[in-house]
Amino acid sequence: MKSLLRRQYDRRGPAGLPPQADLPRRVAAEALGSALLLAIVIGSGIMGERLAGGNIAVALLGNTIATGAGLVVLILVFGPVSGAHFNPAVTLAFALRGRIGVPAAMLYLLAQAGGAILGAIVAHAMFEEPLLSASTHMRSGPSQWLGEFVATFGLILTIFGCLRSRPEATPFAVGLFIVAGYWFTSSTSFANPTVTIARAMTDTFAGIRPLDAPAFILAQLAGAGAATLLSSWLLDFGRQPPD
Repeated sequence: MKSLLRRQYDRRGPAGLPPQADLPRRVAAEALGSALLLAIVIGSGIMGERLAGGNIAVALLGNTIATGAGLVVLILVFGPVSGAHFNPAVTLAFALRGRIGVPAAMLYLLAQAGGAILGAIVAHAMFEEPLLSASTHMRSGPSQWLGEFVATFGLILTIFGCLRSRPEATPFAVGLFIVAGYWFTSSTSFANPTVTIARAMTDTFAGIRPLDAPAFILAQLAGAGAATLLSSWLLDFGRQPPD
């Protein structure tokens, strides 16, 4: 099974690397993957809160498991098509590393934003919530911003580290890091600007006040930039001469 996965990734490209699909298919994959991701994040938050009987830890656990599992599946499905970014921070990191062109990156960002908003609407419709509603869930302060910096920094480093040595493990590593991030960061690891925007449009368990979203996004972009710079040095040692 492991060798089969490796052959598949060697042939078609792992998540994050330039795929072989044409640009319209890649953009469509980013939009659809982002929509499904937000439907999972918001839908599982609603379900978890309804079933937890007021126990926030149980609701968060349900939200965490569904998000991590769904993310692995989405990366496995869409990785060979678009690279399965579903995240402007990931797309910008790959643009900085020269692995995606600027025009394609801009289309990716638009697709991710549109897909994320659509996913929020679909999640609300499934649970008979208002299709869009501004969140009242306050998430603010330096500790939360630091949490988002750390979450996004760790996510980008996870992706680049796996792609360098274990590309077939990338979907599982990303899913596991997000699962961990839900619990070890103060912000519960949004680590994604379009996820943040979409979650500002849901007044449910997964929401964030629109007022708090810009600071989260700035922290995410800062974390992604720092991880991109560090990884370009830390992980680029294949051609170094011996000591």
